[in-house]
Amino acid sequence: MSQSLVVDTSEAAVGPARPVDPGTGTSPGPGRRVEARRVLRFLLRRPGLLASVLVVVLVVLASFWPGLFTSRDPLKGVSSQNFRSPSSEHWFGTDELGRDLFSRVVHGAQLSLKATLIAVAVAFVVGGLLGLVAGFVGRWVDDVLMRFVDVLLSIPALFLSLALVTALGYGTVKVAVAVGIASVAGFARVARSEVLRVRQAVFVEASRSCGARWYSVLGRHVLPNAAGPVVVLATLELGTAILAVSALSFLGYGAPPPAPEWGTLISDGRNYLGNAWWLTALPGLVIAATVLATNRIARALDGEWSRQR
Repeated sequence: MSQSLVVDTSEAAVGPARPVDPGTGTSPGPGRRVEARRVLRFLLRRPGLLASVLVVVLVVLASFWPGLFTSRDPLKGVSSQNFRSPSSEHWFGTDELGRDLFSRVVHGAQLSLKATLIAVAVAFVVGGLLGLVAGFVGRWVDDVLMRFVDVLLSIPALFLSLALVTALGYGTVKVAVAVGIASVAGFARVARSEVLRVRQAVFVEASRSCGARWYSVLGRHVLPNAAGPVVVLATLELGTAILAVSALSFLGYGAPPPAPEWGTLISDGRNYLGNAWWLTALPGLVIAATVLATNRIARALDGEWSRQR
């Protein structure tokens, strides 16, 4: 006797239908919610990382939208309110001209972050290209480029930045370019080592044996697999670039007064340490918090990348 198989296709058996995105034909809701919860749990288990992300977000917001934090003019002072200590009216106190220090720190974030991003971009692009060419081409090209990188590594970064900014001239952008060029060597070494590792991988050799062009191998296999550590280094270099830019601004190579760059604020306040400690201490704490936050995020990215490898 033959037996027939009856399949119950009612909603009670298979469950309610999931909503489908008409644009993609897929059900985006559950997967995205699971991913969001996973990221949230990852951050909640690491309160230090969560605080670091919050600090970086606040600095970025202050750089692009300073009006969210203060409505005071950073260049306008009231002479009768000079050297006011931190209070509810002036969170960071006032300087020798009666200008609100908190508003100057907030508006100074735009100049300092602009210089930092330019410096990291210059180092990332120039150093990444040098390492990519050296690692992918090899032979005498690798020798020549790496000897140039060794020369850059033999010079302390701050001294090299000082020499470059003296030749280029003063200004925020010129300071940023000088700091970026001084950081090229580290990016070049990391990019070269990753390209050499990926170039010897089995899938790259298989692609070459199938007759793929060199630019196809470079764009489809080498670059995507070698970019991770260089991006992590760029995140870590943000903190170093902030310190270098602030140091050059402290020495007077940044934007001319009364521009409120972070390094310039510390330099202006050092003459009043005896009676107005907040003029140097509070901008210095902001710089330290930003650098520590970027370094913490970079370490987290480095650990995540190492686990994926």
